[in-house]
Amino acid sequence: MTPLNRSQRLVIVVGLSAALYALGQWLMSIGSNLNYGWVAYAPLSKEFAPDGLHPWVRLVIWLVLITIWALVSVALLRSYTPRESDQR
Repeated sequence: MTPLNRSQRLVIVVGLSAALYALGQWLMSIGSNLNYGWVAYAPLSKEFAPDGLHPWVRLVIWLVLITIWALVSVALLRSYTPRESDQR
């Protein structure tokens, strides 16, 4: 099996970032029931108080997802040096 070239690795890194972003957005919406629309009262008349995860939990989730992306990206984009056994 031939190793991936740099362009293919970049496509994987960008795709991984999009997938982790979508996962992060989905995780942020867990437990959130924001009421939108008109319900017989002036819209936005009461204070905006979203349900869902605590802000520190959201921060931890994003930091974990960013760390995963960074580690995988570094592993994929490091310089590939063929070993002696690969050259035969």
